[in-house]
Amino acid sequence: MVKILKDIRVVELGTYITGPAAGMHLADLGAEVIKVERPETGDPFRAFKGGLYSPHFQTYNRNKRSIALNTKDPDDLAVFMDLIKDADVFIQNFRPGVAEKLGVGEDDLRKVAPNIVYCAISGFGQSGPSRDRPAYDTVAQAASGYLRLLTPPDNPRVIGPAIADAVTGQYAALACLAALLERATSGKGRRIDISMLEAMSHFNLDSFTHFYSEGEVMGPLSRPVVSQSYTFECSDGKWIAIHMSSPTKFWTGFLEATGQTELAKDPRFAERLDRIDHQDDLIDIFTPIFRTKTRDDWCALMLEHEVPHAPAYDADEALEDPQAQHLGLKVSMPHEGLGTYTTVRAPYSFDGAPDRDIAPPPYLDEHGAAIREELKSRQAG
Repeated sequence: MVKILKDIRVVELGTYITGPAAGMHLADLGAEVIKVERPETGDPFRAFKGGLYSPHFQTYNRNKRSIALNTKDPDDLAVFMDLIKDADVFIQNFRPGVAEKLGVGEDDLRKVAPNIVYCAISGFGQSGPSRDRPAYDTVAQAASGYLRLLTPPDNPRVIGPAIADAVTGQYAALACLAALLERATSGKGRRIDISMLEAMSHFNLDSFTHFYSEGEVMGPLSRPVVSQSYTFECSDGKWIAIHMSSPTKFWTGFLEATGQTELAKDPRFAERLDRIDHQDDLIDIFTPIFRTKTRDDWCALMLEHEVPHAPAYDADEALEDPQAQHLGLKVSMPHEGLGTYTTVRAPYSFDGAPDRDIAPPPYLDEHGAAIREELKSRQAG
C-alpha cells in the first residue's frame, strides 16, 4: 500500500484526543509522525486506565513514534528544535499561551523552520472572553448546541463517545492537508488556529441551518422523526435499526416485511408527513411486533423487502459482520505487550488498495534513542 504522505514529517506535541487525533489521521495517510511526550508520564491519556498504555491512548496514537522530551530543559529543547528543522507540520493542543511558555510557540519554531505548518488547537479560540476557559469534549458539545441533540429529554445525562474531540482532530488534519497543498506552490507555511467550539459548531451545521432558515430549534428527536428512523428490540434482546427516509417504497416494504399492510389505509400513516406526526404511534404499534422474532429473522425480512436497515451491533459484533470482514476493517498484528494488537484500518483505499499496514501505538519514549541517533546522523551528513 502506497503511503500518500510518506515524505511529510509531523511533530506532535499533543495530549488527550484533539491533537493526537489530528496526528493520527496524518499518520494513517503515511506521514512520519513523531509524538513528543513529557518524560516519565507521557501523554496523560496513557494513564487513564492503569499503566501507561490505556485503550484511550491506544485509540489515537497508532502509526506514530514516541520520544520523551522536556522542552523546559535546554538540552531537550535543542533536540526538539532539531526535529522541527526537518518537520513539515507541528501540532499542539494547549490552552492559548502555554506553547509560548514552553518555548514552542509559532515564533520560536519559525526561527528554525520558516515554512512549517503550525497547527494550534484550543477549546474556545486564541482570543475572546472564553479564551482561557478549560475545555473538554462535553464542554465543547454543550457550547456548540450539539449536546442537546444527544441528551435524552426525560433523563438528562451525557451519553455517547467523545465526538467533539474526534471531530476537532479530523478538521485539524484537513486544515493541515490544505496548508501543505498550498505550501507546495507558494513555499509558505501557514498558521492554523482551530478550536473545539468552531469545529463542533460547523459539525452542527444542520441544526443552525434549520434555525436560521426556518426558525426551528432542533431537539434530539428532530432528525429521526423526519428521517423516519427507528430502532427496535427483537425477541433475542438484540436490536435492529431502520431508516426509511422519504421514498414511499421503503414504507411499503416495511409494512410487507412486518405483515402490517393494513396500516397503509390508516389515516395517521397514509402520507409521509402523517407518519412524521404520528411516529410515537408507530413505535407503540411496532415495538411488540419486533419482539416476536429474532434480529436475524427481522434482518432477513427487511433485506427481502429492500428496507434500509442494519443490526444495531455492539463493538463485539460489528467487525464480525460479513461485509465488514469482506472489507477487511479489522486489522490485527503481533504485539510484544498485548500479545495481539487489533484496530480498525483507515476508511479509504487508494487505487483500490486499503492500507492494512499499521504500526501499534508506541510505548513512552520507545523510539527516543533511535530518533536522537537519526538527528545526529543528519547533522553529521
